[in-house]
Amino acid sequence: MPHRFTLELANSMLPLVSRIVRDILHYYREWQQTVEAFELATAPSRVDRPSSEADVLQRKAQELAREIQGFHSELTSLGVEFKGFELGLVDFPGEIDGKPILWCWKYGEPSVQYWHDVDSGYAGRQPVDALLALPRSS
Repeated sequence: MPHRFTLELANSMLPLVSRIVRDILHYYREWQQTVEAFELATAPSRVDRPSSEADVLQRKAQELAREIQGFHSELTSLGVEFKGFELGLVDFPGEIDGKPILWCWKYGEPSVQYWHDVDSGYAGRQPVDALLALPRSS
């Protein structure tokens, strides 16, 4: 059974989650730059004359990918779902009135301010304030 977060618990975890996501985004940008440099370095190389620069860049890209995977695993072990390198999206599985939802946070936001149904994704984000204002079933 996956972990369920209350809004308060999700917000209390943001300092840690934010640091991990910051690291993921930093390493991801560095990985992208390294892969681009690797591709340029391999262009002039041949089977009989491999590029030593390409070898170094390939090892660096692999190490960065392992670091990113480690950060991703940290988030998974916390019970949250990392959803995107471009925006730094994280979903915290939650529940409202027995219905599964996802508390949705984007890197840089000061708190969890949005939620969405498990099937709607980022495009279906809705403000938490509106959800909390709805009458609750008993």
